[in-house]
Amino acid sequence: MAVIHQTYVKPTKLELLTAWLPTRPWYHGSPEPELAKAGGFRLDDPEGEVGIEFMVVTDGPGAYLVPLTYRAAPLPGAEHALVGTMEHGVLGPRWAYDGCHDPVLAAELAAFIEGRVEAQAQSVSHTLDREVARAWTGAALPALDAPTDTDEATEFAAPDGPTLRLHRVLTPGSTAPEDALGQVTGAWTQPDGTRVRALFATLQTS
Repeated sequence: MAVIHQTYVKPTKLELLTAWLPTRPWYHGSPEPELAKAGGFRLDDPEGEVGIEFMVVTDGPGAYLVPLTYRAAPLPGAEHALVGTMEHGVLGPRWAYDGCHDPVLAAELAAFIEGRVEAQAQSVSHTLDREVARAWTGAALPALDAPTDTDEATEFAAPDGPTLRLHRVLTPGSTAPEDALGQVTGAWTQPDGTRVRALFATLQTS
């Protein structure tokens, strides 16, 4: 399990996202967001090299799912997915990426949906996150194509297989459609302090 270092990060993740989120087609807030970290979870990289975080941020009444990966060196061919660079108080320079474009995150998300790995607490070392739930009715997930952003989600299609849809815009109380093959749900805290749940991801044949 990943070790969470209690140290500084400059600029902060929220500072990076404040500049990056307004460039995304699925972000519907202000050009100058006022972001708050509201929840999320982590997955472990088996090699221990890449940090994998699924962060929920709020901007007023809106809530967004932002998968991020953190690397000690640039990811070749992923310049378009770079969120920004920062200095970590323990690990040194880190490159933060839109995790949907990072093969390590994609592989571990598939492993989580299939039930081969477990969700980890976002800010506590060596602790499972029991609020994150997953379900999957199929066999092994096929290889997924490159992700495509829509105005609500990021979608990964598979040739002759299901589409994995990461719900970037989160809707409290949302549930999976009846024809869903799989799903991931999670929780976050709204600005008024209310704890809510929603779909984070679905797998469907269309």
